[in-house]
Amino acid sequence: MTGDYEIPVFKRKWVQLIEEFGIEDKPWVINMYEEKHMWATAYLRGKFFAGFRTTSRCEGLHSVVGRYVGSRYDLTSFVEHFQRCVAHMCFNEFNADYEFTRGVPVMQTCIELLERYAAELYTHEIFLFFRPFLSRAGSMRVLNIDNTDDCIKYIVCKHGRPDFTWTVDFRQEEMIFMCTCLRMESFGIPCEHIVKVLVDRDIREIPRSMVLDRWTKKVKSALNDPSGFTRDAVVISRQSALVEFSKQLAAVATKVPERYEETHDLIMGLYSSYKVADEGDNQPHSGVARSSNPYVHPTTGGSGQPSKKKKRQRCSVCQMEGHKKTTCPWQKDIDNNVIENEAIGSDDGDMCTEATTELDSDS
Repeated sequence: MTGDYEIPVFKRKWVQLIEEFGIEDKPWVINMYEEKHMWATAYLRGKFFAGFRTTSRCEGLHSVVGRYVGSRYDLTSFVEHFQRCVAHMCFNEFNADYEFTRGVPVMQTCIELLERYAAELYTHEIFLFFRPFLSRAGSMRVLNIDNTDDCIKYIVCKHGRPDFTWTVDFRQEEMIFMCTCLRMESFGIPCEHIVKVLVDRDIREIPRSMVLDRWTKKVKSALNDPSGFTRDAVVISRQSALVEFSKQLAAVATKVPERYEETHDLIMGLYSSYKVADEGDNQPHSGVARSSNPYVHPTTGGSGQPSKKKKRQRCSVCQMEGHKKTTCPWQKDIDNNVIENEAIGSDDGDMCTEATTELDSDS
């Protein structure tokens, strides 16, 4: 039923099936065969569903929502818990976006150039789906090449099986490939027959005509915000991941005063060190800041005396200059957060801990 067969192979296997079990005359079997174009994979080729073939995806989504929402919830509770469900689903997406930026998978096929290009182009899941096509392309061979006015036809078969053939049409001007197996049209990625033609023509990158933007890593960076600036998907995913981790850390750290003080000192220390490092990177180099007068030392004024710099006041909370603890904006935010956490109580902490446990079980 779900086998990825050619139509002649499907018909032959269907005949073998009904003869083996002796169900040639069953009305249900006859009716199912008449409606084969509605359920058989062989007859659904060339139609793109983006992975949605059955109701299993919807049923899986229902099961995830059921972990957060109960049938006895009122409207307010439903919205609150459903928002938690959506937040954790977004967190999983941001986590996946961050993971695919952390390196390139190990190459496993003999077509290393195409495999490496696919690993850099596709998302991790789509790359794992595409890699078997690269492996199977090694067992293919080109039987014949027919040059016509419109395109070049490649007859491809399996090694040692010349009776199973596929035809790949290649239009060189548009760099368009079309195969009779229709897997490209069905899944949105090149089949092993097209990959074999790419290798035969020494093409080291997947042509743009065969790349769906929805399967690539850069699909989110193509979305523009209202201001017209292109968003950096990597930075956005990192920020969102840190925000979620910070919420989970805050839920645990604010319960105990010692934990709160330790977490506060660590966060402020990291912030101060990163801020100083960024300001140091933005300072002009010594060669640029020097005076144009060769007789004046860079560290002295025109009189030759060292310039005296007034020591600026430094805040004891954020370690930044220009203000003190009583006027520190960070101290105001910290005090407001402490007041909110004390008002909310420990219920939210238990809720976040429970959600974290569920998130770990989901992953």
